[in-house]
Amino acid sequence: MKTRILAYAAGLALIAYGLRGIVTGVPAVEWAKWFAGAAILHDGVLVPAVLAAGLATGFLPARHRRLVRGALVVAACVTAVALPLVLSTGRRPDEPSRLPLPYDRNLAIVLGAIAALTACAATARAVIARRRGRDGGATRATVRSPGKEPGR
Repeated sequence: MKTRILAYAAGLALIAYGLRGIVTGVPAVEWAKWFAGAAILHDGVLVPAVLAAGLATGFLPARHRRLVRGALVVAACVTAVALPLVLSTGRRPDEPSRLPLPYDRNLAIVLGAIAALTACAATARAVIARRRGRDGGATRATVRSPGKEPGR
């Protein structure tokens, strides 16, 4: 309990420090624009995208639904982190060593790997489900020796 209270106090202290830095170091108009932009981005882009993805994945079989939704969350996080690099934010012609890689290609490779791993996991789940259906659903953990009762 004391650890939790200390963690909350430390978190509140860091929030207060950050707010103090925003209020004293950034003009009010600038941070108000940033917070308004964040609210608009969240309510106007992120929420509809998540709802659409949930609706689209709602038609998948139940055993694959969580797997695909998890992969979409991971892909969205990777894309959010890589998007400034893909859009070349900060690239300058007089400094070719800044952002020198093909970030769009690399993002495509990572998203392809996420999709491939998801497909492999879905295939493995289907194979396991098919094998369990063939042997009556018994697995090693549920098969007991004759004459032994559980808990003894």
